[in-house]
Amino acid sequence: MSQASKEDVEEGVVFAPKFDAHGLIVCVTTEAATREVLMVAYMNELALKKTIETGFAHYWSRSRQALWRKGETSGQTQKVLSLRVDCDQDALLLEVEVGGDGKACHTGRKSCFYRSLDGKGALVFAADGA
Repeated sequence: MSQASKEDVEEGVVFAPKFDAHGLIVCVTTEAATREVLMVAYMNELALKKTIETGFAHYWSRSRQALWRKGETSGQTQKVLSLRVDCDQDALLLEVEVGGDGKACHTGRKSCFYRSLDGKGALVFAADGA
């Protein structure tokens, strides 16, 4: 991806994603139909390139140190409808159409965000079990 001036990055139309020291960029993925946050993952340059080329979400697994296409083994595909970049281009937002039964989390839930913090600082499960 190209280098660009601060003005081009923040106000222009130059796509210049800023990868971190490990070659990664954070990616928040939402379901387009509901706008629910499904997951947060990372992409390296190859994952981003594959996502753009194929129209399906690809990520970089930090634990396995491997590229993966979401749904490749589970059937929980994510067809990219929109790819956005934040103001300084160091974070991505995917809006996707989910395939399979719609579950994005490796725990079998729709969303990876199925718990919240209560007023006492303890984790509680969401009412819908998302």
